[in-house]
Amino acid sequence: MKSKMVAMGLCLFMGFVGAHRFYLGYTLQGAIQLFTFGGFGIWYLIDLVMIAMGKMTDAKGNPLQ
Repeated sequence: MKSKMVAMGLCLFMGFVGAHRFYLGYTLQGAIQLFTFGGFGIWYLIDLVMIAMGKMTDAKGNPLQ
């Protein structure tokens, strides 16, 4: 199980390079964020809100704890 707090911290401080996506197991999406600087800031902000609301899961579909 992945930690919600770790994912939130990674997204907040390193979201523009997709660090939270790599942590959650979404390597392809993490690579895309890495090369687009977090989807030009938009994808990064959406991910930040989704993690905060508890709507994001890890790559296996498990909720964050």
